[in-house]
Amino acid sequence: MEFKEEDKIKATILYNLRRKKVIGGVHTHFDTLRRGFPSHLGKNIKKCAKDLIKQKLILTKPTPYGLQVFLNKNKLREIEDFIYQILEFKF
Repeated sequence: MEFKEEDKIKATILYNLRRKKVIGGVHTHFDTLRRGFPSHLGKNIKKCAKDLIKQKLILTKPTPYGLQVFLNKNKLREIEDFIYQILEFKF
């Protein structure tokens, strides 16, 4: 089953946040979501991250030193199922 490139990017972003346990009270800077991706995908990654925020899978925390993001702990099961569906990696 083939998935769109955007779905793969979204799943990888969620996987990286879940692997590092950036859930609930733990947060990371929005710009660190682009780490690990090729530089030419920068705009696509930013667009996919904003889509994940709209879907409430990633929540934001505005701070004086920049926008921080973390996984929505109430949708953790949905996030893990999405990662498994796309990347076939189980937590």
